[in-house]
Amino acid sequence: MPNRLSLETSPYLLQHKNNPVDWFPWSEEALTAAKVLDKPILLSIGYSACHWCHVMERESFENAGIAVLMNENFINIKVDREERPDLDSIYMSAVQSIAGHGGWPLTVFLTPEGKPFHGGTYFPPVDRQGMPGFPKVLEAVSNAYKNQREQIESASDRLVDHIKAFTKFPDSELEISNNISKAAYEDIESQVDMIHGGLKGAPKFPQPMIYEFLLKHHARTNHAESLSIVTKTLDKMAYGGIYDHLGGGFHRYSTDAVWLVPHFEKMLYDNALLVRLYLHAYQITGKDLYKNVVEETLAYVMREMTSAEGAFFSSQDADSDGIEGQYFVWTVDEIQEILDPHLSGEITKYYDVSSKGNFEGKSILNLVSQEYKESKYKLIKDTLIKARDPLLKARGERVCPETDNKILTAWNGLMISAFAEASIILNNQAYADAAEKSAKFLLINLMNKNRLLRTFKDGKSKLNGYLEDYAFFIEGLLELHETTLNPSWLNHAVNISKTMIDLFWDIKTEQFYDTSGDHEDLVIRPRDIADNAIPSGASTACKVLLKLAVYLDDDQMRNIARLSMESAMPLITKAPIAAGEWLNCIEFHIDGSKEIVINGDFNDHGTKHLLSEVYRSFVPNKVILGINEEAAYDNFPLAASKNMLDGKPTAYVCKNYTCSLPVNEPTDLFKQLTN
Repeated sequence: MPNRLSLETSPYLLQHKNNPVDWFPWSEEALTAAKVLDKPILLSIGYSACHWCHVMERESFENAGIAVLMNENFINIKVDREERPDLDSIYMSAVQSIAGHGGWPLTVFLTPEGKPFHGGTYFPPVDRQGMPGFPKVLEAVSNAYKNQREQIESASDRLVDHIKAFTKFPDSELEISNNISKAAYEDIESQVDMIHGGLKGAPKFPQPMIYEFLLKHHARTNHAESLSIVTKTLDKMAYGGIYDHLGGGFHRYSTDAVWLVPHFEKMLYDNALLVRLYLHAYQITGKDLYKNVVEETLAYVMREMTSAEGAFFSSQDADSDGIEGQYFVWTVDEIQEILDPHLSGEITKYYDVSSKGNFEGKSILNLVSQEYKESKYKLIKDTLIKARDPLLKARGERVCPETDNKILTAWNGLMISAFAEASIILNNQAYADAAEKSAKFLLINLMNKNRLLRTFKDGKSKLNGYLEDYAFFIEGLLELHETTLNPSWLNHAVNISKTMIDLFWDIKTEQFYDTSGDHEDLVIRPRDIADNAIPSGASTACKVLLKLAVYLDDDQMRNIARLSMESAMPLITKAPIAAGEWLNCIEFHIDGSKEIVINGDFNDHGTKHLLSEVYRSFVPNKVILGINEEAAYDNFPLAASKNMLDGKPTAYVCKNYTCSLPVNEPTDLFKQLTN
């Protein structure tokens, strides 16, 4: 008989609905039951695309004997970390403090009041490789809770105090200056793997924000090594097995130091952030490789990760038929069965497919061993194009990895930004259409009055949005305005930003929190400011407020952005690799914005040519305002006195609201932008 999770919409929770475990979702019902029955809580946190989450489910949560132990001794709560990043943040910090490391599945034992006292990640069903079996852990924790209650209460109080400290940083007297940026660059450079790209060692994660910072640092200082680090990393990722050479898109990370063997899940956020990074590198270098990666990745998102209504899905699993990576790997025989001998010979040689294989007897398509050469790609491009469709068709007939088709506001915001920028840089209207459809979907389905909601699935929107939902969506709206000049996107961004400040900015502590002031009571109010796989909500809020302050000439927004950077200064100075987006904010602060106003009919070819010229090169920290005679711009001081010249579409390039002479010609605009 299905458990309570059968009433949920999260694909991850629904995967556990037939477990013999008496699962609760995180709810008042579950917390009350723990208090009334005086049982500890077993909290299990994971996500749909997580390989080891599936392993622990098969081994333990589907095991009737283990389920009896869980049901008799605990109130069992299952949480999708993508729906509840607040709970994940709090209890991940707890487990990292207890065990010295974290990961998913996250297994945490709580008092009925929600205070953590023990935990870990994956536990096997029996003692294995130095890890205690899960039944042994369950019995030990249950016995301790019954017989050592005072010690557990005391330990949980100390642990809560410890993780509370993570939300507070000491005041810093360091000035936001070029010295901070310079020191961060030197620290990052010391950790770079200049042979294989990325940071030294394994596993290797993409961490796009670090390389965005290096591109901005290069643009401001003309430091050649900054660019070299980025291009080395992007080249190696594009050669490696972390990139899906057949279907497009990136897997989550590489398990080795050469980007060859990935964990095979694909996350929407990785692909959104990497598309923008490759776009910016393409603007600087003009390398066809980077353009190809962007186009193939966006084609994958449109083909496999987009709902009928135009919103973007969250992720795709690593496993199919319970085997990790099976969907993506090949043998020589499989390729020879699909392609004619000459074509199969070219493909197996080019993509390193061999009888020996490079992953459990099969081959991950890659270009690691031969080193990708642009000239080689041009010679074989027609062959690759000819082979792709039949190989993709054959792959599609395999058991496909599951798609987590819930719609998350934050991650859609990231992908809106990616499609919007790609539309103008690559001159592709279909990308603009994709960005606009997703934005409209969010505005219609994931806004309740002036507030954003977190998640949409099966026609239901739920859960109040977190700081990252507001910040990422605001950034997507700003990118849409800047790439279409449509003022409605900018107006939505302004309105949502005011709600974001009201809900998440704490006047007393002068910092952003991840949850709103009226969020449900948890053991702490979480505040995770590190930029890891995705930027933190706080750093992105800082980033969008820096831009909006320019649009509106708003001192409150400017001040909040400055205070945010100051509150993050201990992280920025001690661990710059965990502060990539904060460093992008600092680059904006010290370099200042380049304000570009374009006045003209947005559908006029002359207006479009001027806008295209802005994106012909990499212009960091730009703030673009589109104006015309049909809309009111009283709220935007940047629009003042920006009249059309000679009745033609006209562009103004400004710094601190002081502008160069207006121009009609795209070539004149390009000269002003590049000077």
